[in-house]
Amino acid sequence: MEDVTDVAFRQLIAKYASPDIPRVTYTEFTSADGLVRANDEGKRKLLKKLEYSENERPIVAQLFSAHPEYMEQGARLCAELGFDGFDINMGCPAREVERQGCGAALIQNPALARELIRAAKKGAESAGRRMPVSVKTRIGYNSDELDTWLPELLAEEPAAVAIHARTRKEMSDVPARWQHITRAVEIRDSLGSLSFIVGNGDVKDLADARQKAADTGCDGVMLGRAVFGNPWIFSDAPAAVRTKEEKIQTLIEHVELFQEHMSGFVNDAVMKRHFKAYIHGWDHAAELRGQLMDAPTLNDAKELLKRSGR
Repeated sequence: MEDVTDVAFRQLIAKYASPDIPRVTYTEFTSADGLVRANDEGKRKLLKKLEYSENERPIVAQLFSAHPEYMEQGARLCAELGFDGFDINMGCPAREVERQGCGAALIQNPALARELIRAAKKGAESAGRRMPVSVKTRIGYNSDELDTWLPELLAEEPAAVAIHARTRKEMSDVPARWQHITRAVEIRDSLGSLSFIVGNGDVKDLADARQKAADTGCDGVMLGRAVFGNPWIFSDAPAAVRTKEEKIQTLIEHVELFQEHMSGFVNDAVMKRHFKAYIHGWDHAAELRGQLMDAPTLNDAKELLKRSGR
């Protein structure tokens, strides 16, 4: 998720993850066009989105583009950077992304979508690596189009297709309908495809993910909003059982990682979106959240947290 799962937050998630729980980490989605065409300062900021640490592995880079030549160059760059996988975003409903013909707009352009997958594979191969290429998408644009849309993607033999169980039109305004993930598995199997099907949408926690995988037969489950305020998502003791003191101390750690890795590349206000997610569930939490949001700097926020955690 853009401006959420940056390298600072991913490092924190990796630190608290239990080693016996299998997981795959994805970067924030990044513009392949920008990586190729931006000036030196623009590229420097975009490459920050592709920074990762070894404890995040396996780590997948997610890019978006409507230009096969830029997708090819982006995939080659990600292969050279040592990523374990490469994912193409074909599901983002943001208007600024769709105006470029990217994200969910590609659901309406299957021929281009297929060309982009081929370009990404070519880029990875040109770097001398067999880096898996996958796709993140939705069940359709205005309505359920899985029966026509998914076979187009599977024809290019991606390593995996992660499917958000809503249409682009629905955004996140209706509950995700996981029966469509079951249908996606059926379509995949009927075509004899070896691509993994990964379900996504409204997954609450690890137990919920495991249950949804069992119910639908999918090969994996993608968690998005569930990570907010919960770097323990891949541990056996998630946020719900963490004490106030633990949450405050971990938020301080999160702020410090953000300052180390992200300050100077993005506005420090980006970090503030995490405050509400961590600070809740105890007396006077709302008051502390308000003070944190009003803090002039992240250092001021840290001081507030240290005092409140004593």
